[in-house]
Amino acid sequence: MTTEADSFPRRHARTQRFTLGAPRAFTVAPDGSRVVFLRSSSGTDRANALWVLDPAGGEERVAADPRALLGGASEHLSPEERARRERTREGGAGIVGYATDSEVELASFALSGRLFTAELRAGTARELSVPGPVIDPRPAPDGRHIAYVTGGALRVVGAEGEGDRALAGPESEQVTYGLAEFIAAEEMSRTRGFWWSPDSDRLLVARVDDTPVGRWWIADPAHPEREPRQVAYPAAGTANAEVRLYVIALNGVRTEVVWDRARYPYLARVHWSAADAPLLLVQARDQRSQLFLAVDPDTGATRMVHADEDPIWLDLFPGVPCWSPSGRLVRIADEGGARVLAVGERPLTGPQLHVRAVLDVSDDNVLVAASAGEAAPAPEIGEVHVYRVNELGLERVSQEPGVHSAVRAGGVTVLLSAVPDRPGTQVQVLREGKKTVTIASHAEDPGMSPRITFTEGGARRVPCALLMPQDYDGGSPLPVLLDPYGGPHGPRVVAAHNAHLTSQWFADQGFAVLVADGRGTPGRSPAWEKAVHSDFTVSLDDQVDALQDLAKSHPLDLSRVAIRGWSYGGWLAGLAVLRRPDVFHAGIAGAPVTDWRLYDTHYTERYLGDPAKGPESYAKSSLVTDDGLPSPAEPHRPLMVVHGLADDNVVVAHTLRLSSALLAAGRPHEVLPLSGVTHMTPQEQVAENLLLLQVDFLKRALGLG
Repeated sequence: MTTEADSFPRRHARTQRFTLGAPRAFTVAPDGSRVVFLRSSSGTDRANALWVLDPAGGEERVAADPRALLGGASEHLSPEERARRERTREGGAGIVGYATDSEVELASFALSGRLFTAELRAGTARELSVPGPVIDPRPAPDGRHIAYVTGGALRVVGAEGEGDRALAGPESEQVTYGLAEFIAAEEMSRTRGFWWSPDSDRLLVARVDDTPVGRWWIADPAHPEREPRQVAYPAAGTANAEVRLYVIALNGVRTEVVWDRARYPYLARVHWSAADAPLLLVQARDQRSQLFLAVDPDTGATRMVHADEDPIWLDLFPGVPCWSPSGRLVRIADEGGARVLAVGERPLTGPQLHVRAVLDVSDDNVLVAASAGEAAPAPEIGEVHVYRVNELGLERVSQEPGVHSAVRAGGVTVLLSAVPDRPGTQVQVLREGKKTVTIASHAEDPGMSPRITFTEGGARRVPCALLMPQDYDGGSPLPVLLDPYGGPHGPRVVAAHNAHLTSQWFADQGFAVLVADGRGTPGRSPAWEKAVHSDFTVSLDDQVDALQDLAKSHPLDLSRVAIRGWSYGGWLAGLAVLRRPDVFHAGIAGAPVTDWRLYDTHYTERYLGDPAKGPESYAKSSLVTDDGLPSPAEPHRPLMVVHGLADDNVVVAHTLRLSSALLAAGRPHEVLPLSGVTHMTPQEQVAENLLLLQVDFLKRALGLG
């Protein structure tokens, strides 16, 4: 008999989706002698420690224990650090990030806004007394200095704690040095704002001025005595922060890096290695053109290395651009209808692979993560593999069907593998392609395995995962729950065990659960991703097509169909019950973007353009227009809307405007406000009860008793 204490919702919440205790954030020493990583002590422990592994013998040791370093005191996070963690969806505690010197001898990290270092060979850690709260400390490549940010200023201190000083301080409260602006961290996956030179004598430093950005206010209605929190939010069509870049020497002398910031305002990527000059990727605001620029650090002048243009948009990818050790530009590009790896001006892959990320670049080859391309001999639904690529061809490193990634240096590869029939992620250390050791995970076993079928649905062969109850005997048709994200950056049909645990739990409540990755989701082809240009609603078309096609061959009861989702998936759930009540009979919209004019510039304008020039794209893709609900349809379907009141990404105004429009139209609905909750739901009780409340709503709405 399952008790409340060991129920899936409680364990799922307590273990942060069974991720606590799993090793992560790997760094391999260039001589292959050490692998550094983070891991907490158990599947319910949020506090990560810094670990060092000997790949040869397999011995592990703790290099820094956060509890010992803080003397058992509780952590205290600054508002800036909380904001950084929200951007990266970081729910852990203790050491949640670290940086090392080039030899991986010295690591630095922040705890409770205090600066700590760890000598990775000796296994000793200590605090450096510096002004705080400290954000993003990073050692110089030679390990002699550490740069960090506090109070919007970039400071540097000797590795022994000597000579602390500010290299660049803010001229006003709206200016910061060394931090990423909101949209860089939220949408460009650029979470850093400074980069050391390979010679450790100077840094590239971003200066961000938020003055032009509109101010929004995030209030806490549960605590009316508290002042609302002011945030600079660049909503679609409004002004962005002004971002400049400087070369700053250790003596404080600065040189501004010059490029056409009016034409290319987005600083998307920065790379500085010994192979060549500092490398920038800058984008136009419409994201249809971008430049790869080499910087002269002595003068700040830039020269164009490569230029890209696309009539729809240009994507950003992990690990690129960068220089190869021989000084050739490494990038990922959309060419000939495929997403390819290019080194220099030569593509090294073709339509057989859909390249997702560059993991490492060596003299001999490039290590990439890729899924099967459109020209692959057979579909590999939800799979991502690691490949070695060079001029002679490609070789697959990962073998099992699943989702794989890797970190590599010094002849040592750390291979991370999540597969459908085994919980968690297995971490293997390979030397010259041969397994030497497995890094242990302390994550809890979920105690359940998804009963999952990977397939394709509809004329467009939409990738799907169909989950049935564990005890289903194949008899009568089941009510259906669609459980998508369904949009850019968020693949849900992945060949990994833990990714489908929540869907399986819903299935075990008596549903056939369908997860479908329609057009707009990544991993298939550039054309597939860009099909949502100017019209997000094609995402809904593909959900409907997949559902109706699979019902022909599976026991799905199309008279009882519900949909749930969060963020883009929440928008999709709301759209489904409002626009297609002929298909959907109930919906749960979590943190939905109901009016795309209220979402940020870099994301929204990439897909829907400038709202002043193309308001029709925004109206078609929004749940709410200035005139209320667009194209009202009968019958009315039950809708639950869930939103965290502290959300500074998809602000609660989205849900309030939708609720007002539903009320004005006489449409019954439920709103569940989550006090103190952001776009994440890390609080254990909130996360647990949110699952239970959703099941209760679905059973009521579909008349399941």
